[in-house]
Amino acid sequence: MPLSPAERWPLASVLVVDDEEGMRNFLTKTLATRCGQVLAAGSAEEAAALCAQHRFDLLILDIALPGKSGIELLRELREQGHSGEVILITAFADLDTAIQALRAGASDFILKPFRIAQILNAMAQCLERSRLARENFVLKRTLSEKRPASPLDGFVGNSTAMASLQHALQRAAAVPSTVLLSGESGTGKELAALALHARSPRAAGPFVPVNCATLSPELIDSELFGHARGAFTGAAKARDGLFYYAQGGTLFLDEIGELPLPQQAALLRVLEERRIRPVGSEQQIPIDVRIVAATNRALAEEVRTGRFRKDLYYRLQVMEITLPPLRAHKEDLPALVSHFIATLAPQLGLEPIEVSDAQMDYLQQYDWPGNVRELRNLVERSLILGALNVQALYPGLEPAPQPRAGSSMASGTAPTDLQTLEKQHILSVLESVSGDKTRAAALLGISRRTLERRWAEWQTAG
Repeated sequence: MPLSPAERWPLASVLVVDDEEGMRNFLTKTLATRCGQVLAAGSAEEAAALCAQHRFDLLILDIALPGKSGIELLRELREQGHSGEVILITAFADLDTAIQALRAGASDFILKPFRIAQILNAMAQCLERSRLARENFVLKRTLSEKRPASPLDGFVGNSTAMASLQHALQRAAAVPSTVLLSGESGTGKELAALALHARSPRAAGPFVPVNCATLSPELIDSELFGHARGAFTGAAKARDGLFYYAQGGTLFLDEIGELPLPQQAALLRVLEERRIRPVGSEQQIPIDVRIVAATNRALAEEVRTGRFRKDLYYRLQVMEITLPPLRAHKEDLPALVSHFIATLAPQLGLEPIEVSDAQMDYLQQYDWPGNVRELRNLVERSLILGALNVQALYPGLEPAPQPRAGSSMASGTAPTDLQTLEKQHILSVLESVSGDKTRAAALLGISRRTLERRWAEWQTAG
């Protein structure tokens, strides 16, 4: 008789600990077709050794073991930082034993003899509780970093560039291959990663975003792979890494080009072996995670200069999708502006604004170095001000640019030098922050790298 989905846990790793060989064999055989990994131990000492080598999601632990009892073993594991679920089983129990079991950190308590349905029901509750705990961790982390839990600004527009991007994402989503998203800052690489996840067979699993540029170099390994208790100063308890929390889902490694070389080597090993080892631990934890990486750097150039590993680059570049800059599909500007107004106005509790043809002409002629993110920021500021704030793009802008073809505006005036106005705007922002390029880039809604590129172009042009 086929098993129902509720009786399958393909990602779960289970350890059965019982000194009775018959019970061990019965549970191992029962669970082998339901779980990803099932191991067995006949004593507390053997179980402790296995726990040092493997990361178990669930322990089914007999209380009456030779030598050290199951409750004593559970206390020791909890003190060492084991956070997995534990079901205690016993043929002899009283109220005092049950209280000790709960105080030691047991998730459930089952009396022998039990029916298969009892153990499966207890397992289902434990593994669901574990799933919810991981989901809660990811959600709290998303909120703490002020990331949207779901994309605010979906891909909008019917241009050829956007149609091509949508087609590439649809094809990539259907397969488990690693994807590298490239493109300038502000083009929507995290949104593309979310789209890949949402359209994939892993959509029901977690989506865990990681900005590699914001991770402390000393703690990157711990953040990604976890650590054992005492692995380094301050590691008072064991901790699972982000790879673990992404099990069954997608791990999005944003700004992968910022990852230091030693961590690039560690990531390459994980991609090759599909296993992680927490810092300071001997555990080898199998992972089932889809990797999506993103960069606004030219990784091929980074490889040439030795700043990025060639072998890792080719591992990530199974399928590379380049997101177009906004200046390459300006025909989508009217749709994007309308979308942002319709989306942001209710969130801000403000009235929508009108955008005239003249204002849209200015938007069409602007170069948008900060891409869609810069446009979204402009619309948000404009909603607060009550009108489209074109002057934020061009300080000192005089009225009436040369209209685009088909515009209802009168023609005949000379075109406005918008590149000069853009330069003036960027330089004025730089001056306002005393030349701090990092702060200026943040205010402009562009990356520091884009600002540096603009600055270098102006220096070259004289």
